[in-house]
Amino acid sequence: MAQRNVKRARAGTLGDGDGEHAGAAAGVRASRHVQLPQYETIALMLQGGGALGAYQAGVYQGLHEAGIEPNWVAGISIGALNTAIIAGNAPEHRVTRLLEFWETICQPAFAPPLPPFLEQTLFNSNDTIRKAFTAMQATGAIVQGQKGFFVPRFPPPMPTVSGPPQNASYYDTSPMKSTLEKLCDFDRINSGETRVSVGAVNVGTGNFAYFDNTHMKLRPEHFIASGSLPPGFGAMEIDGEYYWDGGLMSNTPLYEVVQTTPRRDTLAFQVDLWSAIGPVPDNITDVQGRMKDIQYSSRTRLVTDMLQRSQRFRHVLREVLDRVAPEHRDDPWCKLADDLSCSKRYNVIHLIYRQKEYEGHFKDFQFGLSTMREHWESGLQDIHNSLAQPDWLAMPDNDAGFVTHDIHRDKR
Repeated sequence: MAQRNVKRARAGTLGDGDGEHAGAAAGVRASRHVQLPQYETIALMLQGGGALGAYQAGVYQGLHEAGIEPNWVAGISIGALNTAIIAGNAPEHRVTRLLEFWETICQPAFAPPLPPFLEQTLFNSNDTIRKAFTAMQATGAIVQGQKGFFVPRFPPPMPTVSGPPQNASYYDTSPMKSTLEKLCDFDRINSGETRVSVGAVNVGTGNFAYFDNTHMKLRPEHFIASGSLPPGFGAMEIDGEYYWDGGLMSNTPLYEVVQTTPRRDTLAFQVDLWSAIGPVPDNITDVQGRMKDIQYSSRTRLVTDMLQRSQRFRHVLREVLDRVAPEHRDDPWCKLADDLSCSKRYNVIHLIYRQKEYEGHFKDFQFGLSTMREHWESGLQDIHNSLAQPDWLAMPDNDAGFVTHDIHRDKR
């Protein structure tokens, strides 16, 4: 794939006094475009994780700086909302729009935000003050919601009073529809320029559903449905059916991308917000956080190991068939083997957010601006470090035709 001379997008800050924690989202860094092999699909797969999703924006910025633009973006929950921003804008505007999105939803819904210098002072204090400050911001999200994202229902729902299914929740997500309509071009999303897939769960059937722009016209409702996590957010009605957050069943679109047919040589960036590996908690508060890690990590490595094994069988079968004499290729068993075999190759690069010391069980709904910038910076650093590894972007040449990389795993 030829190098691309993609203009480096500069993401701005909120104003004076934001300081160094604006990090990569505020500064201009020299981009290093990379030369890729002839992958047919370059996929960006974004897991759900609420406020942690700014990490994915940092990863995308690093890919953009390197001249890597995915032709398939798939997401679940907050990953679906990031997907809408990415696919709904021209490449040169995506980083700026992502920052605008995150700077919007990381402000309180009603109260004015803290002055930037005061927020930075509190965030950069000692661990005790930082933990208390971020806990206060998480409490603020519960009490009043987040700007352009969700607000509390008033009056709040009564536990046994029936009403429309979309109102059976503590918060109203209608502000997100206006946010997406403002920041996304849905004609671009539906143009087919980039394949777009977002996952949700059908509340009535319990089945997992992918909304894909190759099969339907996507609207803001499809992306909001993917992030409608009950009981906080109500079910989203689409064409007479109701949908909840896809993370209830599977919090990563990895399986959907790798198993799709016809199969194609694929470079996939899997961006996870929950780590399956973590410390054993020794208090009730940490137990709640660790439960979320395990529940929403979706066992990404287990899935990749399973996919690698199945692809190895297909790859080996293809190699064996290539050694069968032509006069035997019409045998019914050979024809069946030909249908099952595959010579395509898959390279999966994992980027998994690592929890910071100050974060508690509320990290997925702690929408502070300073924390957002730190998450963004973490994603940018991880993708920079991943792209700097020799041969990580090379087409797999092993007997499975399938490789995985993870900068944190491979450093151990």
